[in-house]
Amino acid sequence: MPPPRRRASRRPPGRRSGPPWCPRSSLDPSRRSRHRFTFDVQTSVFRVVAPCAAVALGLIVPPQSSRTSAAPLKTALFAAVGTALTQYDVDVERATLVRRGTVTLPANVQEAALHPSRRHLYVGWSSTGAAYGTLGAAPGDRPRHGVSAFRLDGASGLLAADGGPVPLRARPIHLTTDVAGTHLLTAYNNPSGVTVHRLQPGGTIGDEVVQPNPLDGGIYAHFVRVFPSSRAVVLVTRGNGPTETAPEDPGALKVFSYDNGLLRNRASIAPGGGYGFQVRHLDFHPSRPWAFVTLERQNAIDVFRVGDDSLSAAPLFSKTTLADPGHVRPGQTTSAIHVHPNGRFVYVGNRASAPAQGPGAPVSIGGENTIAVFAIDQETGEPTLIQTVDTRGFHPRTFALDPTGRLLVAGNLTPLAVRDGTRIRTVSAGLSVFRIAADGRLEFSRQYPVETDPAGGRLLFWMGMAALE
Repeated sequence: MPPPRRRASRRPPGRRSGPPWCPRSSLDPSRRSRHRFTFDVQTSVFRVVAPCAAVALGLIVPPQSSRTSAAPLKTALFAAVGTALTQYDVDVERATLVRRGTVTLPANVQEAALHPSRRHLYVGWSSTGAAYGTLGAAPGDRPRHGVSAFRLDGASGLLAADGGPVPLRARPIHLTTDVAGTHLLTAYNNPSGVTVHRLQPGGTIGDEVVQPNPLDGGIYAHFVRVFPSSRAVVLVTRGNGPTETAPEDPGALKVFSYDNGLLRNRASIAPGGGYGFQVRHLDFHPSRPWAFVTLERQNAIDVFRVGDDSLSAAPLFSKTTLADPGHVRPGQTTSAIHVHPNGRFVYVGNRASAPAQGPGAPVSIGGENTIAVFAIDQETGEPTLIQTVDTRGFHPRTFALDPTGRLLVAGNLTPLAVRDGTRIRTVSAGLSVFRIAADGRLEFSRQYPVETDPAGGRLLFWMGMAALE
């Protein structure tokens, strides 16, 4: 019989048991891989996590003061502009970035995911989609989609191609590996769906796994994640907002059972039939049975209960992510979401980059380009908005927390002109660095402009951070 769980008040600082729904093997140090990357992305964002907590995005690196006696953790940041994926060294203590090497993909970078061994990075790319801005696709190019494997140097963070590009059926909008690192899961927005590819023992990409039955891919998938138990997968399908010519398409959280690469339909979570439920990204609490979801067009965060390898039929809580929800500008939406490694806070990106219509250079009409900070009630899971902080740029599509939970870096997608009194000036795209205080709040540190070319289909589309060997 397993020993009784210790009371939280008696755990040493910086340590915690795994989520109670984790399989025993994933918590056994003799049977688990050391770390895992996820990126949302967020995503948007890379985070280093233990095998079970990897799916819940709980970090195994103790946050803040718990590392005072240990050697500094070396961290890398990756940022994608068009076909170029650039690595930066991160100095967490000084809150600085130093640009290093760049690799080039066959088409614009969409997303990336790290192998649990931290020795391979998988980068999805496509010649179509939002990464090309108003172009919509690479000029004069027939649609090409794929994923490339790179060896990751544990000392420097530099990338080297390992094997040729693997073609995919459509634009890969999100990637993740499973807990064991034996498979790569890819989400597609159009047509909406998910595939699974085997990963070879050496880390290269193998064949696609043929699924035994048709899968319910919903409408406009945007994100895929494995559950903390490793027995289920959730595909976050956004749907589409109404237009002048088409009604709203409903969104849903599509849950599948998962077993060694095989997926089977399990549940479709769609409160209100999925209308007014334009879900985009999801993150799990590292130690409690809660999933936090961003609602893109609704500018909201929903909290669902996790249990029995599925999600509750309705959210436990729903909160606005905006500081001024009574004055929403056109084009205002949420982006990525990340739970702090200590489980006490959750961060959501708010983005707005709609220009005024009319003659002359496009000028911003305003809106909230911020990171919203929520404190999480550890008994109920309820999030309470405690801060919104300006990212000092436009359209923070992606952001990331460093693995120790002391830094947050936001990637502002595009430059945009603003009216400053009687003159017009341009705010560049770039990386904004924030320190994370003990109370979860953010303090701006510095900004790094990044060269982009929206007219040429080159935007700061993705970024993330990760711990190195």
